[in-house]
Amino acid sequence: MALALIIALPFIGVVLPLLLERYGRSACAFGAGVGPLVALIMVLMHLQPVFDGQAEIATLPWLPELGLNLSLRLDGLGFLFALMILGIGLLVILYARYYLAKTEPMGRFFAYFLMFMGSMLGLVLSENLLLMLMFWELTSLSSFLLIGFWGHQSDARRGARMSLAITGGGGLALLAGILLLGNIVGSFELSDVIAAGGTIRAHELYPVTLILILLGAFTKSAQFPFHFWLPQAMAAPTPVSAFLHSATMVKAGVFLLARLYPALSDSEWWFYLVSLTGLATLLVGAVMALFQHDLKGLLAYSTISHLGLITLLFGLDSPQGAVAGIFHIINHATFKASLFMAAGIIDHETGTRDMRRINGMWRFMPHTAVLAIVASLAMAGVPLLNGFLSKEMFFAETLEQHLLGSFYWAIPVAATIAGVFSVAYSLRFIHDVFFNGDPIDLPKYPPHEPARYMKIPVEILVLVCLLVGILPAYTVAPLLDAAVFASLNGVVPPYSLAIWHGLSLPLYMSLMALGGGILVYSARKWLFRWYDGLPSVDSLHMFERVVGALSVGAAFVSRLFENRSQQRYLTLLLLSTLIPVMVALAPLDSLTGTVALSPLDPFTVAGMAILAVTSVLTVMFHRVRLVALMILSGAGLMVALAFARFSAPDLALTQLSVEMVSMILLMLVLFFIPDRTPAESSSLRGTRDLLLAGGMGTLVAILAYAVMTRPYDSIASFFLENSVPGGGGKNVVNVILVDFRGFDTLGEISVLAIAAVGIAAMLKGLRLPHPIFDYTGRPWSRDRHPMILGVLARLLLPMALMVSAFIFLRGHNLPGGGFIAGLITAVALVAQYISLGSAWSEARKPFAYTALAGAGVMTAGLTGLGSWAFGRPFLTSAFGHFHLPVAGDFELATAMLFDLGVYLTVVGATMLMLASLGPLGRGAETAAKEDH
Repeated sequence: MALALIIALPFIGVVLPLLLERYGRSACAFGAGVGPLVALIMVLMHLQPVFDGQAEIATLPWLPELGLNLSLRLDGLGFLFALMILGIGLLVILYARYYLAKTEPMGRFFAYFLMFMGSMLGLVLSENLLLMLMFWELTSLSSFLLIGFWGHQSDARRGARMSLAITGGGGLALLAGILLLGNIVGSFELSDVIAAGGTIRAHELYPVTLILILLGAFTKSAQFPFHFWLPQAMAAPTPVSAFLHSATMVKAGVFLLARLYPALSDSEWWFYLVSLTGLATLLVGAVMALFQHDLKGLLAYSTISHLGLITLLFGLDSPQGAVAGIFHIINHATFKASLFMAAGIIDHETGTRDMRRINGMWRFMPHTAVLAIVASLAMAGVPLLNGFLSKEMFFAETLEQHLLGSFYWAIPVAATIAGVFSVAYSLRFIHDVFFNGDPIDLPKYPPHEPARYMKIPVEILVLVCLLVGILPAYTVAPLLDAAVFASLNGVVPPYSLAIWHGLSLPLYMSLMALGGGILVYSARKWLFRWYDGLPSVDSLHMFERVVGALSVGAAFVSRLFENRSQQRYLTLLLLSTLIPVMVALAPLDSLTGTVALSPLDPFTVAGMAILAVTSVLTVMFHRVRLVALMILSGAGLMVALAFARFSAPDLALTQLSVEMVSMILLMLVLFFIPDRTPAESSSLRGTRDLLLAGGMGTLVAILAYAVMTRPYDSIASFFLENSVPGGGGKNVVNVILVDFRGFDTLGEISVLAIAAVGIAAMLKGLRLPHPIFDYTGRPWSRDRHPMILGVLARLLLPMALMVSAFIFLRGHNLPGGGFIAGLITAVALVAQYISLGSAWSEARKPFAYTALAGAGVMTAGLTGLGSWAFGRPFLTSAFGHFHLPVAGDFELATAMLFDLGVYLTVVGATMLMLASLGPLGRGAETAAKEDH
């Protein structure tokens, strides 16, 4: 599938720069550019269909019942962003080749870079909103790695943490909003959501949904009051800033506004929330940019301002406003990426970004100066450059709105003021850096032009600024039309890209902005004195203080509830269950329902009595650990018999197998701890525990009685009716596990494998004192591995494997399956360890248990992926009947392959956990023998 390959290519290409780094920086950069270049070519192959208004949608079913599908969409809006991501990304890769020092790990940098690029492509090309959200979070994680790339610098580490915290928090809000949106529409597919705009806006949950989604968009695109993270992210290498903070990551929020515009706009909620947030961000960013002395700090706040401008345009809630917003996304990406690269060149050649020191660069870097000046003028909105066109459209749209009533003039006035400051900070970038006297105390002197190829990306982007500004109809118009068509759901309102519209109010606003910007910059010394007199606010310091306060509060809550007492934890857990259920049951008029209870036969009563007695005896003898364990095993056996009594043979077999493995595990653990538990609880605590246990047991009994005497609809009939026709098996339990609820089982065996690896890692290297005497003082037998036991274990293994194979093969139609078969195999292997020793067994095992558990999870997962080859949802099972001359008729099902994965995982994980206990006392045992 072409769209999936476009997204996958950067991820696949991650390995190339890591492998080629040893051959030099050029080879490393070349390896990094291969994947994006091929992806860009593949995107351009869709140019004509996209320009014709077509949208290519490709879907792989995943969990269609839950609305989870791997759905991708390439339309005009996705094409535009993919073009920016890949095109500017390739230029940044070339630029980074010369920017990064020889001593820096360039391969790791490009690996992070490609991870981010693939995440952004997945975000803009997703048709399913939940899939888009997954890529949304991947952009946050990969940007965290890029911003903190210079981990030896405190500012980089703290800036990365801040960006991850703010955008990650917004991602959580976005998750909630998307879930509500999917609940309203009944689908997470973008096509369905866009088509249901009227339904969404009429729903009572629309305001909450809109606010949550906007929180995600505003945090990502650094909108006020979440704007403060972006300037702190300037601690990242300049190639990161040129890519993430001008063309890609910070554009994700406004992309979301453009993508969901038909579904969420056209309401007062949308107008007030989006437009006022954009207006505030536009003004705050523009004013703050003028007073920054750090070159990238100025560009960061100007980025915030321009993002606010784009947000304001979408908030004006007019089709032409959306057109202007999308147009400015294109223009801002080109001139801001080139400005960041120019700033990086200056920093690279002078050793500083302080504009109070880097004066007069025109004499040292004339070529770079020309490029930066042109890009700055585009940012200021000077005619014949692309920024002028979108700024004119912006001014025109602010004049067309009348949504603030008699105060409608406030928006165009604020837009003009922002334009004034935009010109002022652009002039400061030009004058303070390239003119304004001589450089002052530069770390690197004299500065000079960078390597030739380092300027090529800036030249290309500046050329785009010129071509779009002079020939918009021949350069950007088709792309803009396609993006607008996709964003507005098939509607392209009339608009003009003419350079000259005659004498009009928007032109006068532009002239006022240019003149006012010159005046403001002329008065900059007075303004700087005024600004220096204001209280200083360090957003990073404030953020760290908030995080510190939250940490202190979390520690206080932890100390309040956690005192390392398991009894206390259980008490709180049981009380939090007991009290709400009692409150819920209190309104019932009668506990007894209309359904009669099943009659009790003598065998059932006897089993219940034995189970009750074993429970009581376990409590009574719990201080004598071995006795308590033996009594507890009787309780487990009675539970297995109860399953068999009520026609659940699969559960009975599973319980027996689990009981055996659990007993062996507990016996191994008991070997290393004292055989008796010391008395630690007071009589008061014992009374408390007795009352709590009695109350909990009584409540569970009452709850069970209330439920069982009331009618309820069971889903059992569905599984009974569809087990054979839908899953091809008569064993309903096994069919549920490997077919109907196969995804749950895949998750469970994955958790089992992870838990086993975690346990093995914790026990690795641990050595416990090896007991020499029992509690009566008698020495343990020196014959730790009796010959008879070893012979029996060797005989047991092949028989157990035969039984295990039999249980596995019959599991689809009769009691059995991969889980039970795996436990039986594990019990036989554990017997080898106990009888012949862990060293003997480890030396003869054919493969590592970690690999076995991993192979099991992989087998189950690949079985699910195989269904995609036939156009079916993930983990769809297929079965059929076959005839062999000797074997006769038999049935085969792909679910058996999945069950094989379950079997391998259970064997590998169980053995990994149990075998890790064997070496615990090996070192102490050897020492004891030597002392003896």
